[in-house]
Amino acid sequence: MSLFQLVYGKAYHLPIELERKALWALKNLNLNWKEAVEMRLGQLNEMDEFYLRAYERADLYKEKIKMYHDWKIEKRDFKRGDLVLLFNSRLKLFPGKLKSKWSGPFKVSQVHSSGVVEHENKDGSTFKVNGQWVKLYIGLEESVKSITIISLDQV
Repeated sequence: MSLFQLVYGKAYHLPIELERKALWALKNLNLNWKEAVEMRLGQLNEMDEFYLRAYERADLYKEKIKMYHDWKIEKRDFKRGDLVLLFNSRLKLFPGKLKSKWSGPFKVSQVHSSGVVEHENKDGSTFKVNGQWVKLYIGLEESVKSITIISLDQV
């Protein structure tokens, strides 16, 4: 039997002959099987350690990203009776240069532990909104305690 056989006009190797050639090459190199097995097991163990270190680094990365994300989230504590402004997300579609993106003020009627804030309209109807979509309203009534008017004629 020859090394090459013709199939559809092309030469190919039989697997038996390749196996014989591979064994012949190993015998010529005088390869020690025990050393080869130990070296391969060592490489596999190194690969496992590499995967474990990568997994630990990924966990550390995820923790750092979560801390950064949580640090960026504003903690908003609302109480019953607070006045708040509601972010109007519809204005993103048709932005007006000078148009305010906040509507309100609305009165807080209830705050849930999940972060949901229940608002009360001027007409008395209530609706619920995520607490991240509202911010405290500081009106003139709260910020200005007393107004003093000084006329220039008196000075």
